Amino acid sequence: MQLLFKPKQDLEETALLGKKNPNRVRDHLANERTYLSWMRMAIALLGVGVIVVRLRILRPPMQSSPGNGWKLGLAFAIIGMLTVWLSTHHYFAVRHDIDADTFEPPDRWVVLFSLAITLIGAGVIYYVFAAPLEQMGVLIPD
Repeated sequence: MQLLFKPKQDLEETALLGKKNPNRVRDHLANERTYLSWMRMAIALLGVGVIVVRLRILRPPMQSSPGNGWKLGLAFAIIGMLTVWLSTHHYFAVRHDIDADTFEPPDRWVVLFSLAITLIGAGVIYYVFAAPLEQMGVLIPD
């Protein structure tokens, strides 16, 4: 949080930073585009979570219990909210590193989110194929 409220740099310090890294503005704009793409992904994850829960896609219609689709929807929503928080934190960390001219791209975020989306995708596939077809009103011709 300290990066959110850092004091503005004076003109001399800003001029020195511009001389150290001539691509500073382009780097900051690329950082902002990356942040916005993470936000789009977070909104999409939250939206899929809402769709799964509200439309009860994974609940067979003849089943009296609420089913397990809400768990999958909740997982999408949690991953979406986690994406919002982590991408905001990452944006400010990269911003600080660009200003200090010490940026090194981390691989752990790519691996972390790839693993999370893979696990949730596996959950979707499991629930879609684990539901009995005769309860969902789908007839399979012989």
